[in-house]
This record gives sequence, C-alpha cells and structure tokens, in this order.
Amino acid sequence: MTMERLDWAAQRSAVEQPQPTAEAETRRALHLCNVCGYCNGLCPVFDAAKRRPLLAGGDLDQLANLCHHCRSCFYACQYAPPHPFALNLPRALARTRADSYARHAWPQPLAQLFAHPQRAALLASLITTLPLLLLVLISGPVDQVWAVHQGPGAFYQVLPWGWMVLLAGLSLGWSLVALGVGVRRFWRAGAGADDHALLPQGRRRSALKTALLEALALSHLRGGGAGCADLDATPSLWRRRWHHALFYGFLLSFAATVAATLYHHLLGRLAPYPVWSAPVLLGSVGGLLMLMGVIGLGSLRARADPEPNRPATQSANQALLWLLGAVALSGLLLLLWRETAAMALLLILHLGLVLALFLLLPYSKLVHAPYRLAALWRDALERQQRG
Repeated sequence: MTMERLDWAAQRSAVEQPQPTAEAETRRALHLCNVCGYCNGLCPVFDAAKRRPLLAGGDLDQLANLCHHCRSCFYACQYAPPHPFALNLPRALARTRADSYARHAWPQPLAQLFAHPQRAALLASLITTLPLLLLVLISGPVDQVWAVHQGPGAFYQVLPWGWMVLLAGLSLGWSLVALGVGVRRFWRAGAGADDHALLPQGRRRSALKTALLEALALSHLRGGGAGCADLDATPSLWRRRWHHALFYGFLLSFAATVAATLYHHLLGRLAPYPVWSAPVLLGSVGGLLMLMGVIGLGSLRARADPEPNRPATQSANQALLWLLGAVALSGLLLLLWRETAAMALLLILHLGLVLALFLLLPYSKLVHAPYRLAALWRDALERQQRG
C-alpha cells in the first residue's frame, strides 16, 4: 500500500472514530491534569480536582461550573494539540458545564431550549412582545398606541399597572422556582464524600461570604494573576472588565426597579420619574454599563481563538448577549423618547424583552450565575473542611 493510501486510511479512521462523550473527555483531561499539576496556580479547579480523585459524574459537574473559562490553562498546557494527548481542558469543561445545565433543568422537557439558544431567545421575545401589543390594542382605543402620553402615570395609560405586575410576577416567579429546583439538583449531584452539613453554621456562613466575594470580584477570571487568554496566549484583563460592566450594569438595573417600586408604594409617585430621580439614574447607568459589557464581550468573542471554545457554548453566549443588549438598548431608548409618540411601542418592546429574559432565566446561559455561585460555595466549604 502506498504512503498516500496509508495517510488516507488514517485520516478516514480518525474521522469515523466516534467522539468521546463530554463526561469521558472531561474525566480523561482531569486525570492527566491531576498527574501533571503544572497549571495548579491558575485557578481553583486543579486543587479541587485533586480533592475529588475519583472524578464521578457529580464531581465533573462541580469542577466544570467552578471553571470560569479563562482559557489560560489551554495555552500553558504542554499536552495541548498538536501533542498526541490533545488535551483541551477548557473545551471539555465547557461541554460538561452545558450538559449539566440541561441535565438538571426542570421541568426536563424544557431543557431542549438549551440546544437552540438563538431560536429560543427569538421565540421567547415574540411570545411575550406580540401578546403585549395585542393586549394594549384590545384594552383601549387604538389611537393610544400612537398618542403622546406625558406626566405621572403615562406608562399606565398604555398598559395598566396591574397587568405589568401580574405578567412580571408570574414569569419571574415561575422561573425562580424552576431555577431553584435545578440548582438544588446540581448541589445534590455534586456532593462529595465530605459532609458539609456537619460544619458549624459559622463556618458555613464564612464559606458563603467567601464565595460571594469571589463571585462579585470575578476573582477567577484573572488566569492566575496576569489575566485571561482573551484572544490568544497573551494575558489580558479586558474580559474580566467587560464582565464586570455587564454584571454590575444588570445589578444597577435591578436596583432601579426596586427603587421605582419604593417610589410607587411608599411615596405614591407614579412612573415615569424625573431624570434626576433614583430609578432613572440607576437605570440609565445600569443600561449603559450593560451595553458596554455586551459590546466588549461580543467583540472579544468574535476575535477569539476558537480552539479552546465549544461552538455550541458560543451560540448560547451570543444569544444571551443579544437579549441582554436588546433589553438595555430598548430601556435607554424608552427613556430618551418617553415623551414622544414612540413611547407606547418602545414600552411594549422593552417590557416584552424583559419578560422574555425572565422566562429564559432557567433555560439559557443565564443559569451559569447561580450554578457558579453554588460551585464556589461548595469549593469554599471543602477548603475550610480540609484546612
């Protein structure tokens, strides 16, 4: 047989060989990492893996969600492709992490939304926005959609306050219940040999405080200190900065909603509020930060090395960024044009997108936040118990 036929046969065999499952590949990669130990200082995943040498299914879920996907270990690894071991730990953990979201989701049939994140985001936006428009059209004169509404209570002339509260409460309430069930399943599946329930309450609260501080500071997006491998092997802190902008922008936007609720119920003041009021200032700064984070992260992902990234995970990231960006942009446009004839349609669009975000909370990449916090808390508990 000629060399050309040998090469062709080898290539065909490689193509036809079934790819390992996410669990099998992650276990293989972490076994190699436990033996090597070269990347131990980059993030807590490697120390946590040594504490779980059996690497059972629940262990892999815990380690995958503890990973912040900074990708620094991929470029530091001496066994990464083209080495015959072809070790790609960030991609393997990303696959396992995505599988854990779908596996623990409740109710289980809705886990199919994870497989088509962009379609799910578009469908959810249509399902929420179009009925809102229909509700406005049938609840009053059609002219109110094009009319100029000004002064206190102008928003409620378009859609009554009771409808806003009912729709937001039902969608967010359902999603919080579904998300709570999913996080509980994740927590129980990741339980190791150590019983954290035996720890004193003080130490458990201390571990939770540590986890919250690590989450708020995004400590593990530093790649061991120099920064993440945002685009290539060169370390950078930009990914962490854009994450901070998006995260704290989201928190400020939520704070604006809380402030508006207090204005409404405690002060008896109806929206829309003056430009210098707390709800408007918090919402404006929050919306701008969210837009900055969406644009920054989107730019990094568009230019990043695809090798350590899982394509399906990138689709989920992109769908979430689109939805968050649309919520922030529609809110800012509503603020700018709230005293014009465009206000009613912008209000319907903004509320519809917010409701879509609420409904997709347990079935989109947004679940990474509570899952990661739970993983950080468990890791802090294990460190306390072993320390």
